[in-house]
Amino acid sequence: MHDQVTSNAARTNLAPIPMECDAPFLKITGELPRELNGTLYRNGPNPQFDSPGAHWFVGDGMLHAFHLEDGRASYRNRWVRTPKWQAEHDAGRALFGGFGRKLPGTPADVTNDGGVANTNIIFHAGRLLALEEGHMPTEIEPGTLNRRGYCDYSGAIQGSFTAHPKIDPVTGEMVFFGYNAAGPLTPTLSFGSVSSAGTVTRFDRFDAPYASMVHDFIVTENHMLFPILPITGSMERAMRGKAPYAWEPEKGAYVGVMKRNGAAKDIVWFRAETCYVFHIMNAWEEGNRIIADVMQYEEAPLFNHPDGTPTDPVKSRARYCRWTFDLAGNTDRFTQTYLDDGLTGEFPRVDDRRAGLTTRHGWYACANPDLPMFGALSGIVHVDGRGKRLGNYLLPAGDTLSEPVFVERGKDAAEGDGWLLAVVWRARENRSDLAVFNAQDVESGPAALVHLGHRVPDGFHGNWVGAI
Repeated sequence: MHDQVTSNAARTNLAPIPMECDAPFLKITGELPRELNGTLYRNGPNPQFDSPGAHWFVGDGMLHAFHLEDGRASYRNRWVRTPKWQAEHDAGRALFGGFGRKLPGTPADVTNDGGVANTNIIFHAGRLLALEEGHMPTEIEPGTLNRRGYCDYSGAIQGSFTAHPKIDPVTGEMVFFGYNAAGPLTPTLSFGSVSSAGTVTRFDRFDAPYASMVHDFIVTENHMLFPILPITGSMERAMRGKAPYAWEPEKGAYVGVMKRNGAAKDIVWFRAETCYVFHIMNAWEEGNRIIADVMQYEEAPLFNHPDGTPTDPVKSRARYCRWTFDLAGNTDRFTQTYLDDGLTGEFPRVDDRRAGLTTRHGWYACANPDLPMFGALSGIVHVDGRGKRLGNYLLPAGDTLSEPVFVERGKDAAEGDGWLLAVVWRARENRSDLAVFNAQDVESGPAALVHLGHRVPDGFHGNWVGAI
């Protein structure tokens, strides 16, 4: 896997950058909307040192902050100074390989128990949190990007915490989960909620059908859904020096459904054709049905079968798909319906003011079919609430872009009235721009471009935090 990612990095934007920097006055093409006052935070893996056998998913987290104010733009990037990062920085070399494995010569008292905080960054209840699904949230100081420490809400939560919590737009409550909740490579999941005031109001656990890498989950007005899909975790494999996570389609696809105010013992398990999903676009309720729009793979990318053979690259591409659960039906099956067979892509987003509610607008980054899925996202697709494609913008050949993040024009603006912010890599110049699109007219291309002198490597997720 490391060799695969390294070879891809030579012709894409996956390789890390070696520096931290500040750029207080960035050049702008076009005009930044004056209503855009705040900061786009992005997170992604940026290994401090090359480490043999390390999966892309476990690189040290690096934060990138684009601050926009009154038509001006500035930039700052910083590594998240986790204990692992600090120990390797002090040693001047990599101390860990893939998924926390110690390299020869690593001191016995140095551990990687705190993770790399490299996947997402969110703002909730006054805290800016860098997230990575294997460990606790890491609190970040908004202006400096300094690490404040781990956030366990005064001991009210324990273990792993998802990189994809959901913030209820009505109540302000943050709903979360964590897998491997009973220890590494175990089938136990935790779940809970944090009030809009930052107080943990619930924390509980349950056992899933098997140990799975559960990257994202589904929250609607009244329900939580937990996808257990066959990127499986195996301690037995790990102990033999094999990949701790592998693609085992014969394990099947399960989704556990429970009431948000219900008990874990009442979870109802639904089944469907084997697939994998990293990311949910949105979900909502229609009477006794739950509808979830997801980016679905027939086979998982970036992971091999237990024997080391790769998955089929043709099947390892995500398509926009709708899951439907009939809670009143006489079946334990849910349906999977592809809504767009013509495009593949990843990183779906909606207007977060409609999270868990019916939506009329969604966006995702579409992929170049001639390149591997990650490192080949080369455009933006705009869709309506029925799956119809409303617009599509493609970058110049070779250029790629990050997850598009929606920012509303104002707190009272209609759904979808605002902008999309995406970081674009310019392949020929080997540097990046922040592109600002009119969210309902992506086909016209960026309304403004903020130019960086260096590149921002392909990362995972980001969010906009408006000026307070």
